[in-house]
Amino acid sequence: MSQKLDFVERAMKPGARISALCREYGVSRETGYKWLNRFKREGPEGLDERSRRPQTAPLATAEDLVAAVLKLRESYPRRGPKKLFVLLEKKFGAATPSVATIARVLKRFGMVRRRSRFGRAVSIVEKRPDMRASAPNEIWTVDFKGWWRTQDGQRCEPLTVRDAFSRLVLAIKVLSSTAMPDVRRVFEALFQKHGVPQVIQCDNGVPFISVQARGGLTRLSAWWISLGIRVVRSRPGCPQDNGGHERMHRDMRADLQAFPASSLIAEQRACDRWRLEFNQVRPHEALGGKTPSELYKRSERRPQRTKFMYPPEWLVRTVTDNGVVNFAGAQIQAGRALVRERVALEPLGGSTHRLWFRELDLGKVDLPFPNIVIDAVMLAHLDRASKDKNRRVRKAA
Repeated sequence: MSQKLDFVERAMKPGARISALCREYGVSRETGYKWLNRFKREGPEGLDERSRRPQTAPLATAEDLVAAVLKLRESYPRRGPKKLFVLLEKKFGAATPSVATIARVLKRFGMVRRRSRFGRAVSIVEKRPDMRASAPNEIWTVDFKGWWRTQDGQRCEPLTVRDAFSRLVLAIKVLSSTAMPDVRRVFEALFQKHGVPQVIQCDNGVPFISVQARGGLTRLSAWWISLGIRVVRSRPGCPQDNGGHERMHRDMRADLQAFPASSLIAEQRACDRWRLEFNQVRPHEALGGKTPSELYKRSERRPQRTKFMYPPEWLVRTVTDNGVVNFAGAQIQAGRALVRERVALEPLGGSTHRLWFRELDLGKVDLPFPNIVIDAVMLAHLDRASKDKNRRVRKAA
């Protein structure tokens, strides 16, 4: 109040500059003139704080309509605003509140049911991966070099795959995009030729990782895990976490990107020649003067889905085509990357569970049921598991 009076007092002096005063007091010119006009009309009382609430509320709903909405909701607790609107319209006709208004009434009075569909958990890596290969095919590293254009203007996206122990460049495949199907075909060919590694290390880019999905999984990385491969991720914005691969990319930038070929086909030939020289001709100081091909040996692991057994007390479910796990009517969001894969819920006590895909932790979930319901489901599951075990024992005997 004192600030407003001081402003008005100075503004009413002859020759006062209102714009300069508004800047000095940190208010807009509209506010400054409003204070001044109110003082001229009403005196000091015109500067008192006033409620900003509108004098009329056109969206307010009559009490009898609100009561009718709440009563119907109590009678039909599973019906939403759209179905309640149809029932109300039969009684109130044109005076029936809109679907949006009914939804606001239900929310205001705490009658909105908690949705059983669980949101996705953002997956971020915070620690640098502590990985060091001691033999060939323990760790493969993968990345996209970063695109450039060929002389005829086509976009060149080289996908590079490298063995971390021997430094052997397993593939440099010139692609026109980073689409998952193209990348998967490259890995299918590599697995057939070189076998399957124990670990694949990648960054957080597509199509390897989706940080908005549980566990960061995409269809590609979920496929890797189904083959028994562990997926290790670098920290976001930390290329040094995959330093050896980035060092190889610097060589490619100097030898290939600096001299773009005439077309994608010609670029692929250039990459093939460069990879052959890198693997079989160029000695590497870190390898004691040897070439990568002298140290590399093919893996004996074949590309086939491995069987995985969850602990018997965990609830095992198959992810639906919508990317959810059904549990007693609730739907837990697992992600479309895991469609038709088997995941498990580990009980942590009460309604809290941990979701797993094989050995990958997909985060905690809280089931929207009383503990007595969850306990009943768990008891039924354990009873079935015990019967299945006894049946297997008798069959084996």
